[in-house]
Amino acid sequence: MRLGQGITLEQSQKLVMTPELRQAITVLQLSAAELAQYVENALLENPLLDVREEQEGEVEHSVASVRDDYIEDWCSYLAEYGQVEESFGGGYSEWDEDEHYNLEHFVSQAPTLHDYLILQLHLTLSDERERKIGEFLIGNINDQGYLQISIKEAQAACGCSAAEVEHVLQVIQSFDPPGVGARSLAECLLIQLQQRGLRTPVMEKLVNFFLDDLAAGRIQKIASALGLTVQEVQLKADIIRSLDPKPGRNFTRQGEVCYIIPDVVVEKVDDEYIVLINDVSVPRLVLNKTYQRLLRQRHCCDPETSRFLENKLKSALWLIRSIEQRRLTLYRVAQCIVDYQKEFLDRGIKHLRPLTLKQVARDVRLHESTVSRAIANKYIQTPWGVFELKFFFSGGVENVLAGEMVATESIKRILKELVENEDPREPLSDQRLCELLKERGINIARRTVAKYRNELGIPPVRQRKRYN
Repeated sequence: MRLGQGITLEQSQKLVMTPELRQAITVLQLSAAELAQYVENALLENPLLDVREEQEGEVEHSVASVRDDYIEDWCSYLAEYGQVEESFGGGYSEWDEDEHYNLEHFVSQAPTLHDYLILQLHLTLSDERERKIGEFLIGNINDQGYLQISIKEAQAACGCSAAEVEHVLQVIQSFDPPGVGARSLAECLLIQLQQRGLRTPVMEKLVNFFLDDLAAGRIQKIASALGLTVQEVQLKADIIRSLDPKPGRNFTRQGEVCYIIPDVVVEKVDDEYIVLINDVSVPRLVLNKTYQRLLRQRHCCDPETSRFLENKLKSALWLIRSIEQRRLTLYRVAQCIVDYQKEFLDRGIKHLRPLTLKQVARDVRLHESTVSRAIANKYIQTPWGVFELKFFFSGGVENVLAGEMVATESIKRILKELVENEDPREPLSDQRLCELLKERGINIARRTVAKYRNELGIPPVRQRKRYN
């Protein structure tokens, strides 16, 4: 075998990832909130971008021709969608205070757990020394409501006695939410029982020694150990289950509250479902009029400035086009989903149909990767609630009786209804649930039933069984 070097010429096809293509892909997979932030950043970086102020009855003008043929083509395209304006006159829309400014549009900021406890501390304790100890202890309570340090550590940090720390801690443990300031799960539950007036020696034993057995549903074992009937143990177990093991979880830290903004809204008008793209939060981009004027008057600019403006203009036009392409692609995909899932929209989750990216890509004549990016991180508002667009893409099994496919989510909903309607004294086993599904034409294995049950958060038979 001889090795050598040579020069050959060959042709090949490959996709070049240009900056414009990379930007279009990025814009496509952004949610409405992310796109709004992306546009805000672009406005800061590109002086040729501007925001169009919406006015009622506003007449949109087409863009005037720009010197470069490339620019003329894009401006003509964008003018059809009202993205670029020619007019250099006019002002900003007046702020209608009566229509837009309303205190009902604002919500008060929810207090954090730390703020809530500090407020109660200052209302309860008047001694400055005790307040300092209390503030230190509250500062070491985590988001779930548990104290993260020991009495000795607090004593050393505050320079006080252990008795003082214990006293202040007991005061904090009497605060709302019940169970806050506990150092363990057992202590948290006992504090809540104490506040409810239900702390008895038997309840203390259950909390201190049998929590694992209660979680596993070993009621008979607990009854034998405590000399109680299974009915009595079950009633006490119900009380313990009603307690909150994480008393601080209803409070959030500042900035952690996240609101879902649906990217697509589906509304029923008469007997037809209308798809609306929710891009209200995204600023409407246009070309800056001042810089458009400069481009028409090239003799007023030096060559370097002219090249800079042309590059920024091309970048601005590409961004506007990418946003419009995102809107059109998202609309086509959402409309396809709505057409395919009309029975779900009419009758609920039980009638969700299996759907794949390949099916949608074929119907809208796009690549599967494009459909995948279009539904990424996006939500749709339907008459049955707000769902991720990915929710509608799931596999399924064939219903042998109906002769059609049944989506996984539909099967889970049927399982949930079967468990909700079961006799609690004789709960349905996974095998029995499997048999009931087969009677409905849905043939799945017992282990699949167990998997779906776990995903729904439904405990096994032993934990669902009632003895009274």
